[in-house]
Amino acid sequence: MSKLHQAMKWEQLLSPARFGKSFQEGLETDVFRSEFQRDFDRIIFSSPFRRLQNKTQVFPLPGSVFVHNRLTHSLEVASVGRSLGNRVASSLLKKNPRNPLLFEIGSIVAAASLAHDLGNPPFGHSGENAISGYFISGSGTALKDRVTDTQWNDLTHFEGNANALRLLTHAFSGRRKGGYVLTYATLASLVKYPFGSDNRTSKNKYGFFDTEKELFADIAHKTGLINDPNNEAVYFRHPLVFLVEAADDISYQIMDVEDAHKLGILTTEKTIELLTNFFKDPEDSRFWEKMASVFKEVTDKNEQIAFLRASVINLLVQKISDIFHLHEKEILLGQLNGSLIDQLTGAPKLAMETCKTLAWKEIYNHPSVVKIEITGYQVLNTLLGEFIPAMLHKPNSYSKKLLSLLPVQYQENHQTDYEKIRSVLDFVSGMTDLYALDQYKLIKGIGI
Repeated sequence: MSKLHQAMKWEQLLSPARFGKSFQEGLETDVFRSEFQRDFDRIIFSSPFRRLQNKTQVFPLPGSVFVHNRLTHSLEVASVGRSLGNRVASSLLKKNPRNPLLFEIGSIVAAASLAHDLGNPPFGHSGENAISGYFISGSGTALKDRVTDTQWNDLTHFEGNANALRLLTHAFSGRRKGGYVLTYATLASLVKYPFGSDNRTSKNKYGFFDTEKELFADIAHKTGLINDPNNEAVYFRHPLVFLVEAADDISYQIMDVEDAHKLGILTTEKTIELLTNFFKDPEDSRFWEKMASVFKEVTDKNEQIAFLRASVINLLVQKISDIFHLHEKEILLGQLNGSLIDQLTGAPKLAMETCKTLAWKEIYNHPSVVKIEITGYQVLNTLLGEFIPAMLHKPNSYSKKLLSLLPVQYQENHQTDYEKIRSVLDFVSGMTDLYALDQYKLIKGIGI
């Protein structure tokens, strides 16, 4: 049977074996927590996860009005992901009642969702562009001849998704083999783009750095992912990636609208219009009755918006899980192109497209967002411009003092220039917004 028609198998896709350990060594007897629930707990108690509370999601970190940061966003994605996973599991168990691992899909999707933003640098999405820009047009351009072509692609197209996989699996100095030693199923469900930077998408997205190429091949082998028959370097997605991606899309798209309302960027009337647009299909009459009842009792505008937001998320969870069930065979064969959100029809599809268009026009280009992006460029370029030369050359006492600021886990015995650069990127990308700003001020001598 050709790989084109060889479907992935749920029994292997949901592997509870742990990365970096033998199968029996990785399993623990715990009647209260499954292996995948343990993944969730390991992530939520980790230092990288806690640091997300001081990393920008879209809007600058809050003053008097609290908006989402990376941590609250990740918690909400995990919540939506669990709901999606549980609904999908319910439908799959009707067809495969003898596969107990199907019960765990909600836990796997929740764990992967919780970790999906761990690799994102400070200062929001612009942080990725700022790091890439250092190598594309900054002083980092001089380093091109010191790395391979693939490694240069990694550096000039910094990718938070690939960085999350590295963060969870790399054996940093003084840390244990296998990183956080998560299950293969959770790690595979995290990798949204299962290929390296040489095969990145038109949006410059990819799933692992050159340092994790062999590591991901092991994850793919253990979970039974299949290669694209037209390109052996590209794998088809783990099916649960579609649910993690949908949970992220639902959460940020709807929550960004709610945040924009709280900040006064969108009026109450406009926000109500955007959210009620999801309920324009004939079968939605019960929603309008409930909305009228709730709005009669609840007069607080923010609470009204919160009700609509919850209603939209609930609707989309139902729609997306039904879409997954409908396209399960294509997904297992690696034949579904695009996201589950792309498969929406009717009012939800039009409403989601309207939200996306408005978000780019009025939210993501709002002056408050642009200001934090400009700050990010200045701060990150300065930090990279100081730490990378110090790591590569170590010519004087200043460089040694700079490197003394690196935590011990980043002070590894590197063999190549690429590994040295990657270690600085590990350090800088892991910073919170405020810590990065403090390091910038220290180097610039500001406020001393």
